[in-house]
Amino acid sequence: MLGLFVHIIDIALVLVLIYLMLVVIGERRNLWMIRGLIVLMLAAVLSHVLRLSLLGFVLTNLSFGAAVAMALMLQAEIRRFLELLGRGELMQLFSSSRTPTSRPDGVIDELVDAVRELSQKRTGALMILELGPPIDENDFSVPGVRLNADLSKELIQTIFQTSTLLHDGAILIRASRVVSAGVILPISERIASRQLGTRHRAAMGITERIDNCLCIVVSEETGSISIAQRGRLNRPLTSNRLRELLQEQFTPAVESDTVAPELLNLGRRLTGFWKWTRQLVRR
Repeated sequence: MLGLFVHIIDIALVLVLIYLMLVVIGERRNLWMIRGLIVLMLAAVLSHVLRLSLLGFVLTNLSFGAAVAMALMLQAEIRRFLELLGRGELMQLFSSSRTPTSRPDGVIDELVDAVRELSQKRTGALMILELGPPIDENDFSVPGVRLNADLSKELIQTIFQTSTLLHDGAILIRASRVVSAGVILPISERIASRQLGTRHRAAMGITERIDNCLCIVVSEETGSISIAQRGRLNRPLTSNRLRELLQEQFTPAVESDTVAPELLNLGRRLTGFWKWTRQLVRR
């Protein structure tokens, strides 16, 4: 009886760990990698229960290798998890990390029009858009100059003109206002293509640290448009595609709410797997 209780506690702790991983990662495309790792782990456990020593050895080492590969691919998410753990703010993982900020279509139109004209003129630009709670400016290398002005196409184009003092930094956009300009962002330490300039690496760097934001980048050399989110670049983009992505981001989403049902389904499958394994061993 005690052994069964220990196994139940073991499974519950694994479920909690999986839940935290799903909350940190958040993206459904990465959820399939987690599922694949779980399948490998379950297969390794089953092989050991059935005393298939060679198969168990292979699956155990394969699971270990897959875990290491995932740790390399998801280093930004794991870094966030460890930072929250070190700060004692682990409960933030259970709060909604994607609370989209409502934004009128007119603001998106102004933003897209400004980006399109900057792209056509090959004027470099970097913009940070908040997706939820306000960003702590301590995460910036330099907070920049406070503006707190209404967002407009003309204002954005003026800031990024090479003749202005603030054109080298980023602008921080909160809802329909430009909060600050000349913001200096931390540079990503990831190995990236040589075609990426400082603006792209800065966009990757801040989105690696902060989940509730995305960055729009306009290349000064090519005029190409990019979006950075969670440390990854989506490029090159057309202005129409940029508009679609922004509308998706600022439309209330329920993607984060699917984590709990996924966890419940996983729990049911693990419970069924455990019962089936016990019956198989008894036979």
